[in-house]
Amino acid sequence: MKPKRSYMCSECGYESVKWYGKCPTCGEWNTMVEQRVSAVSDGSRSPRSAAQVKKIDEVEVNTDIRTTSGLNELDRVLGGGFVDGSAVLVGGDPGIGKSTLLLQVCANVSRGDTVLYVSGEESSSQIKMRFSRLAESAGNLFVLCETNLENILDAIERHQPRMVIIDSIQTMYDSSVQSSAGNVSQVRECTMKIMQLAKSCGITVIFVGHVTKDGTIAGPRVLEHIVDCVLYFEGDRHLSYRILRSVKNRFGSTNEIGVFEMTQRGLVEVDNPSMFLLEGRPTDVSGTCIACVLEGSRPIMAEVQALVSKSAFAVPRRMCTGFDYNRAAMLVAVLEKRCGLAFYNQDAYVNVIGGLRLEEPAADLAVALSLASSITDKSLDGGFIAMGEIGLAGEIRAVSSVELRISEAIRLGFDKIMIPRQNKLPSAFAIPENVSLYRAKNIIEAVSLL
Repeated sequence: MKPKRSYMCSECGYESVKWYGKCPTCGEWNTMVEQRVSAVSDGSRSPRSAAQVKKIDEVEVNTDIRTTSGLNELDRVLGGGFVDGSAVLVGGDPGIGKSTLLLQVCANVSRGDTVLYVSGEESSSQIKMRFSRLAESAGNLFVLCETNLENILDAIERHQPRMVIIDSIQTMYDSSVQSSAGNVSQVRECTMKIMQLAKSCGITVIFVGHVTKDGTIAGPRVLEHIVDCVLYFEGDRHLSYRILRSVKNRFGSTNEIGVFEMTQRGLVEVDNPSMFLLEGRPTDVSGTCIACVLEGSRPIMAEVQALVSKSAFAVPRRMCTGFDYNRAAMLVAVLEKRCGLAFYNQDAYVNVIGGLRLEEPAADLAVALSLASSITDKSLDGGFIAMGEIGLAGEIRAVSSVELRISEAIRLGFDKIMIPRQNKLPSAFAIPENVSLYRAKNIIEAVSLL
């Protein structure tokens, strides 16, 4: 049969028989990719599925279906471990440590179960050399260096492993699809066929995905929709710390993060991320303040630095690293309007130390105080920490889990804590005598401490 031509959007998965410059569904430009699909006659259709319809009350649930990875930080992000029969997609920049992390998982899981590591980018000797550096011994760990999908599926059916690692999905190809490896149609078909086999056999499969220049996983966006969990490995390759963040998880929270340190022996878990984020922070210097944000159920302290200086341009510059640019511009406008601080002729720079990105609104107060501290050239005390969301009227709104944040701040040695006045502490919650608790109603009261 003559193959048919179709076009699919790499962003939303929309398919069409003709090419569009702009996708009719998602509106993105130049995302329609050509693919060839073999025509299938009516007589070759597969038989209907024999799956039975059941009432939801009759469905049996197995609660013991998780496999621990051997890394507490990774299990925290996953929600307790890998779920049997699930599909996990791991993305990150080249050289960030994706393969290193998964090889360490293989070393831990293979001590009790069979693991198959499929690599389309490295030879078996290269994998062995890297594995010898990360682990002393391996249990039932098998390595397959193959890119042909049929051979990979045969190996999975023959060995019946508990876990399969595909490194990476962009290197695999299906001979029945008329396109090159890494194409949109190839990535989609290979993922679907591997997932279908894995879910029918209860095998956990982990896909490693390449990322584009803007940091998103390469290939069709539908790839992130069909898998059960999407993890992003973040961090600067020139720094030793890495952050594993979950952006999708059908079996757990999407707010948890895991922190690792890259060493010669592989990735080492960081049990207390606040300690390394605050390590080496300056004291008695204006423009710095400590923020407390919640990443899932874990309070994390982060140092926020701001620099305000005289602008040499007609339009002053605003730059942010680790904090939303638009929200920082809003905080500058609130400080100028409500507190009378003149930023109209000043360049403002905001930086979050350690490569962490603060997305919770509770970091607003710390960012605003660091900006006010820099423009007034008055430093905050080294034991000072602030938490609160700022509105356009200058009010400081309440934050969630304030008791947990205060307890963590006291444990790390902070003795001056500012919280919103709207937050009510329970009577049973005791504050040590050497700790001063400040309650601010609006940004004017908060800045008056300077």
